[in-house]
Amino acid sequence: MASVCPDVTHTATIRLRANRKGGRVIHLHFTATDLTRVRFAASPLMETVASLRTLAARRQGRHLHRPWMDRFAERAGRLRERDLDLLRALVRPEGYIPDFLVPPPGRRSSTFADALAQIADADPEIVAQELAHLAAHPVAQQGPGREGRGALLQALVDRPDAGIGPVTEALEAYHRVAIAPDWPRINALLNDDIAYRLDALADGGVDRMMSNLHPSVTFADQTLRIVKYYEGHADCGGRGLFLVPCAFAWPDVLVRTAQPDSPSVSYSPRGLGRLWEEHPEQTGSALAGVLGQTRAALLTQLDLPMSTSQAATQMALSAPTLSVHLQALRAAGLLTSRRAGRQVLYSRTELGDRLLSEAGRQPDA
Repeated sequence: MASVCPDVTHTATIRLRANRKGGRVIHLHFTATDLTRVRFAASPLMETVASLRTLAARRQGRHLHRPWMDRFAERAGRLRERDLDLLRALVRPEGYIPDFLVPPPGRRSSTFADALAQIADADPEIVAQELAHLAAHPVAQQGPGREGRGALLQALVDRPDAGIGPVTEALEAYHRVAIAPDWPRINALLNDDIAYRLDALADGGVDRMMSNLHPSVTFADQTLRIVKYYEGHADCGGRGLFLVPCAFAWPDVLVRTAQPDSPSVSYSPRGLGRLWEEHPEQTGSALAGVLGQTRAALLTQLDLPMSTSQAATQMALSAPTLSVHLQALRAAGLLTSRRAGRQVLYSRTELGDRLLSEAGRQPDA
């Protein structure tokens, strides 16, 4: 993560040469079959793991997630220091991240518990190999504390389960504190990006869908080219490709090619700058006087598409109660809805945007 996959021991078809300065390119080669097996997924586990890199790299000027980092700093006291030490050893600011930490999503919308179960089922022998590779990785192990990290990783390797139990416990505790409180809004952003990509696929095929994934990613001649700190070639080999939008991937692209799973590429979703925007309170505002406080607040929140259950979590209301408000706003033309799998997602219309904008310009009554 800067790449998940620079490891010839786990990906037989790839040859890589490390380059700390960047500018190298990894090539993912597609067959016609692979192009029919391009899938999307939103992964709470990927967000959890990638957010650890965001925290580790905070001194490198990555400030887009500063509001989240500040909130996490207030919650961090709920975590055991030994869990944080373990996670910091597993997810370094740069370089290799063990593949077992980011298994491919089972479906488009999988839960964190589902993904954690995948880690728990990982082969201890493979996990031990990946931990040993991490301990010796020249890019991941830059910086002070290498000896201590190495001892911690070796202690995991020496366990019969290669430390899978402590790792899943630490991830679960961290996710509960760091990601779960913000997951409804993060998930809304991810699904908004997936909807955009699927529309692009319908309008212009795979070429258009891949055309603006990330500035470092290009697609031509059935090859996805990604600028990384290492170089190589990998064949999708009929396995297809998972495209996984990931808010905490920013500003990087995260690549995983471990066999026998489908390769995955995680990229920053569109509209990432909206994720941590503050939503002004509508209590006592002119808009609340017209719509009511709950509906005014709901309209403010739905700058990103959310399901009834997501919006209910965000608003701390029951789903049936919120559904009444959603239907009323939709009937007034302030919200629109669309189906995404088994969910119905609601978001503001242009009329809703204009109403909020105009209300924001008016003095409170």
